[in-house]
Amino acid sequence: MHGVAGRVCVLPLALAVLIAVLLVIAAVVAPVHPAQGASRQEARQRSPAGAAAFATAPGTLAAMTSRDPTALLRPRAQAPRQASGAASAAGIVPVGSVPAGIVPVGSVPAGIVPVGSVPAGIVPVGSVPAGIRVQGTGEPVVDQLPVVLGALAGGLLVVAGGAVWVSRRQRRQRHGLYPADLRRMYEHHDAVLHAVREGVLIIGSDGRLLLANNEARRLLGLPPDAERRPVADLGLEPRLKALLTSGREATDEVLLAGDGLIGVSVRPTAPHGGPAGTVVTLRDTTELRALAGRAGVAQERLKLIYDAGLRIGTTLEVGRTAEELAEVAVPRFADVATVELLEPVLRGDEPAAGAGTDLRRMAVRGVRDASAIYRVGQVLRAVSGTPMATALESGRPVLVDDLRRSEEWRRQDAEGTQRVLDAGIRSLIAVPLQARGVVLGLAGFWRSRTSGGFGEGDLAFAEELTARAAVAIDNARRYTREHTTAVTLQRSLLPQALPEQSALEVAHRYLPAHAGVGGDWFDVISLPGARVALVVGDVVGHGLHAAATMGRLRTAVHNFSALDLPPDELLNHLDELVTHIDTDEVPATGSGAGETGGGEAGNEGPWPGGPGTGSDSRGAPAHPGRTGITGATCLYAIYDPVGGRATLARAGHPGPAVIAPDGTVSFPEVPVSPPLGLGGSEPVEVTELTLGEGSRLVLYTDGLLEGRDRDIGTGLEVLRTALSTAADHAPEQICTAVLDTMLPEHPGDDVALLVARTQLLDPGRVAEWEVPSDPAAVGRIRSACLGTLESWGLAALSFTTELILSELITNAIRYGAQPIRVRLLYDRALICEVFDGTSASPHLRRAATTDEGGRGLFLVAQFAQRWGTRYTPDGKIIWTEQTLDGGRPESGPDSADDILDQWDDVPAL
Repeated sequence: MHGVAGRVCVLPLALAVLIAVLLVIAAVVAPVHPAQGASRQEARQRSPAGAAAFATAPGTLAAMTSRDPTALLRPRAQAPRQASGAASAAGIVPVGSVPAGIVPVGSVPAGIVPVGSVPAGIVPVGSVPAGIRVQGTGEPVVDQLPVVLGALAGGLLVVAGGAVWVSRRQRRQRHGLYPADLRRMYEHHDAVLHAVREGVLIIGSDGRLLLANNEARRLLGLPPDAERRPVADLGLEPRLKALLTSGREATDEVLLAGDGLIGVSVRPTAPHGGPAGTVVTLRDTTELRALAGRAGVAQERLKLIYDAGLRIGTTLEVGRTAEELAEVAVPRFADVATVELLEPVLRGDEPAAGAGTDLRRMAVRGVRDASAIYRVGQVLRAVSGTPMATALESGRPVLVDDLRRSEEWRRQDAEGTQRVLDAGIRSLIAVPLQARGVVLGLAGFWRSRTSGGFGEGDLAFAEELTARAAVAIDNARRYTREHTTAVTLQRSLLPQALPEQSALEVAHRYLPAHAGVGGDWFDVISLPGARVALVVGDVVGHGLHAAATMGRLRTAVHNFSALDLPPDELLNHLDELVTHIDTDEVPATGSGAGETGGGEAGNEGPWPGGPGTGSDSRGAPAHPGRTGITGATCLYAIYDPVGGRATLARAGHPGPAVIAPDGTVSFPEVPVSPPLGLGGSEPVEVTELTLGEGSRLVLYTDGLLEGRDRDIGTGLEVLRTALSTAADHAPEQICTAVLDTMLPEHPGDDVALLVARTQLLDPGRVAEWEVPSDPAAVGRIRSACLGTLESWGLAALSFTTELILSELITNAIRYGAQPIRVRLLYDRALICEVFDGTSASPHLRRAATTDEGGRGLFLVAQFAQRWGTRYTPDGKIIWTEQTLDGGRPESGPDSADDILDQWDDVPAL
């Protein structure tokens, strides 16, 4: 606007100056014409006088009387003309041509010079004129007059054309506005410039202040005469003065100006045209800084809430979640943070209404635990009326802005609260931790005198922060309850004590996964004939479902072991059982993964497809249209101390490790069958091993081998190293060494481990006879058996053993087939075994009074501690066990006569 106005004013001024110049020229030219006339008149008056003086000069007459007057007079006549600048005469002028004013000199006759040809100023002297011409001063002016007139005409044309050009240019620049409109616009812009809430300074290239609006004067406190003064002399703040005089650009630099802060922006004007200078804008940022501070606090708190969502609840441990809440709050919200939880929460229970105010401190941050009133793990009871008790009862946060004036807070512990005040703590917010409307505990946020107290605006934020933590704590509490229930169930399903037996020295370990209860199990089962069965298994998944399925499988293994089934048949029965479990439970549960999710990689085993994938060994679905297969793996081994033979079979489970008596570690090749529950698409194969006395048979689940940083192959090598290192140790020590080497601090999968050192039954405690198919041989065999018992020092068992063997051998001869064998084993009990070549099994029944037979097995059952039948590939074995102390079952008769007395009408055997 100033530029347009300037041009509007400058152009007419230039035209006025031009016109004035032309007027001056006209004023100079105007006197030329009168001066010309005056010059001519003066020449007329002075020429005769000069001529007369020349004629009467002393040399003139002599020259005229000479032969050549012209030659004498010409130089003398030309000298004045040359001095005066007059034109030369033509020479001698006839007398008749002398114009008026020509003075005759001497006796020159008239008529020699024609009057019409004598120029002005020629004076005739006698008959020879002195041809002097006087040039008038007006002649140059007259000669230059056309030029002057032309210049005047050109000036007029320039003025007229310039006026037209200026008029058109101004019209374009004014956009059709008239000067009055321009004036009003300029006044409006000037008013706006001084009315805006932003200061404006214009500084010239010489550092002087050219313009300052009202806001700039207010912000900087400028004096009324500030304009046209150097900026350095205006008394500005040093940093502001240095910026304004430096000439550098700046954008929103916050500087001190008086009692406030201003944002300064500096831009040069040269790049935009016009004279060099600087434009400075000033903004009052004092209020903006306060607003920015509040916005910064809000942004920081939003970020803290976001961080709390990421950092709180990373685990499902109640204690760790409480610690994470305290770590997030300090120091970004409070100087000290404490977290206490109600006692039922720690057990995984939901606190009942009115359950009390007993709190256990779970976390302290901001001070050393030793200096706190209550240390981590200590129980505190919130005294009625204190901020803590009020928060627990009302479920709302309580603010104490100055603890020094709070008598209610000091009721909790007068001595301890004084220590808190001495430490500089001044403000408290007590916030109840509640989720789903249930109060779980209390969070305390404390600030010291250096940080300032809490305000009402902090209550909402503290409540939001603790609400997020309360949800995480409640999740951890519920997980703790479920985890405790699952662990309790699982441990109740695992063996509480191992059976007494002399074939193996067994050590075992079971470690649940850090993430939850799994389905791994182990078992040691005593079998007839002094044999022992070792079992390890793994159910896919974690949680209650996996634990319950493990319990069912373990019970099934016990039941099948009671039938004395070989390992391959037992695993076939287990496979069918798992298939039925899937069929019955998949529609209801949808998955065999358990409550806490599906099985991990560590549960899949080495079999292609892995348990729980619902595919057989060829990768095809075992049950089309059915998903959520439970899946399990199992290794079953039977060890016979007579001869040291071990029979093993496995279904999808890792094979065993064997430590030979010399310390050599090997992994015997045991054919692997599909995991249990895949439909028995392939037969189970059996492997027999002969183990020397003192060998260690190591059975384990895949959780021992696999981990996040290693696969099964690497795990086997690490296991080999661990077993080699502890090869000469006892089974208990081997278990400890293996777990210390193989497992991380927090295993991702549960682990079951069995280490059994083999022992052989003394051959002197084994007696065996071949029995011919002759009833008469019964007495001979019976006598040999009685002799053996006496040699073993078991004469007290002679009567019952004679009765048992007589019945069993007689039945084998009568109903069985060759070969028939009798074997006595002296172990923890006296074991009698009668083998025959048929698979028909006798059955215990109560004989009628008229029956002639059917009482033999009844007698055997009465005198034996246990009895049963087991089948072999080429026949069956009827076996009995008797305690070595000669005792009989508590419900049994005192003697054989007592048995016969129960049936008075029964004929003798």
